[in-house]
Amino acid sequence: MKFGGTSVADVERIKSVAKRVKREVDAGHEVAVVVSAMSGVTNQLVTWTSEIARLHDAREYDVVVATGEQVTSGLLALALQEIGVSARSWVGWQIPIHTDDAHGKARIERIDTAEIERRFAQGQVAVVAGFQGVGPDNRVTTLGRGGSDTSAVALAAALKADRCDIFTDVDGVYTTDPRIVAKARKLDKIAYEEMLELASQGAKVLQIRSVEMAMKHRVRLQVLSSFEDKPGTLVVDEDEIVEQEIVTGVAYSRDEAKITLVRVPDRPGVAAAIFGPLADHNINVDMIVQNVSEGGQFTDLTFTVTKADLERAKKVLEDRRVALGYQALVPDSNVVKVSVIGLGMRSHAGVAQRMFKALAEKGINIQVISTSEIKVSVLVAEEYTELAVRALHTAYGLDAA
Repeated sequence: MKFGGTSVADVERIKSVAKRVKREVDAGHEVAVVVSAMSGVTNQLVTWTSEIARLHDAREYDVVVATGEQVTSGLLALALQEIGVSARSWVGWQIPIHTDDAHGKARIERIDTAEIERRFAQGQVAVVAGFQGVGPDNRVTTLGRGGSDTSAVALAAALKADRCDIFTDVDGVYTTDPRIVAKARKLDKIAYEEMLELASQGAKVLQIRSVEMAMKHRVRLQVLSSFEDKPGTLVVDEDEIVEQEIVTGVAYSRDEAKITLVRVPDRPGVAAAIFGPLADHNINVDMIVQNVSEGGQFTDLTFTVTKADLERAKKVLEDRRVALGYQALVPDSNVVKVSVIGLGMRSHAGVAQRMFKALAEKGINIQVISTSEIKVSVLVAEEYTELAVRALHTAYGLDAA
């Protein structure tokens, strides 16, 4: 069972989490609980670190920000003990959860579960601090934002758990953002591949690395609400989904920025000369479109990066303007990426055409298109976000009756 920051936001909520855990224990289950820091705590710790040292030592940064989860794990263990449940808290290095040495964004390499399993045999609940581990040099490491989801899935895989329940402030995975589309439907089940695409295209329900790990180790995930007692959404192998919809969901990401390089010389190697330096600066490029060249001499090249990377990408390209030979660089951060996702696309023609028709009927111009086997994404002007999402949700028959 994994509980996020809003689920453990204060002492009363921690006590109600303890009651939920007790129900599972009373039902005869062996339970490991992974907790996040209480709401807002990690932001406060990050702020303090930045105020002391703007270019901080990543090892010490990890020591500071990992404490949020340590506090929650201790408090939840106490809350469980108070209601008669045998429980013990664990921080990353005590288990231990071994990671690589990439401080601030470490990856889990292995988890030693022998001691936790021994405690299970004694009827004890393990309350584990999420988001952290221990590096090769025995220093505390953290896994990056949303890392507690990854901790939970990794622990579930290591313990060979029957299921990993992710408790959050939503009651499951919806066909799209219910704040935008009132007729969005909660899904009973969704395939790993679809959840991975939804997460990477902007849906904030689960952290991408946690879905990747669940898919790799075939961990059954369930997303459900901390505040309501009702079934959530199961994230499972596609074999478990009997009736496959053509499109499962519509996602959107406001985190996109577009760069167009005007009149780039059209010759072999120019794309490598543009995207190589961006990759060297760890700038991730997503959608790419190249126009047909003018008389075989010049072409326009458009691509997207995250908004956070826009200024760095502009600098990298402007520093190489003479070598690349382009006429102008035109940035645009007022764009949004809207995607339709579904395993059913593999066996149905006309999915993209329906998308383009629905957007055209609303007068929405498409700037860039990219596709994969189970996804079609378009880039449109940001002011059309809600209109586009609603139009597509209706066009693919996803609206609740």
